[in-house]
Amino acid sequence: MSATTIHTQIDLLRHGEPVGGRRYRGQIDDPLSDKGWRQMRSATAGEHPWSAIVSSPLARCRAFAEELAGRTGLPLSYEARFKEVGFGAWEGKTPDELKAADPDAVFNFKCDPVGHRPEDAEALAAFSDRVVAAYEDLLGCHAGGHVLVVAHAGVIRMVLCRVLGLTPARAYHIQVGSAAIARVRVEQKGELRHEALLHLTPGVSL
Repeated sequence: MSATTIHTQIDLLRHGEPVGGRRYRGQIDDPLSDKGWRQMRSATAGEHPWSAIVSSPLARCRAFAEELAGRTGLPLSYEARFKEVGFGAWEGKTPDELKAADPDAVFNFKCDPVGHRPEDAEALAAFSDRVVAAYEDLLGCHAGGHVLVVAHAGVIRMVLCRVLGLTPARAYHIQVGSAAIARVRVEQKGELRHEALLHLTPGVSL
């Protein structure tokens, strides 16, 4: 007799623009700007198909997740392992500031985020390991459900690398815009599992 197939869907929502605009924010806890709030509300307008919301505890994710949970009545929990990567010496700096000091720094980092890692940044392998561990626990706790994860570009990239069979070093080949949503479908049948990226929206500019 064939094993029952369990279908789980995970929607990964990146936060909108924080106060201070675009920068390598990492774990600096800046709140959403007014524009960021508009972006996230626009991205989640319409149907709310989720059975639960799981959020990074950082303010730019948490505040919107709390508002959405309040409006929809969905259960909300926080996952510390879904915090953004620590950028070390780059934390709080804009791309233009980094390029002024070294014109090739950002380009080299995107091409080789291991060999050209910022000083004192969280190791890419360690970041990937914590995000993937949280993702695996999420699938175990919400098997058969449809969960909204409110998180960060780096977190979404690590999950998508896992789903697509890419190494973490390929993460910056995936563009994740403000308030973008990636939908992942996981089919589990016994010990076998198939994961697929159904879509990745371009984000919301407003």
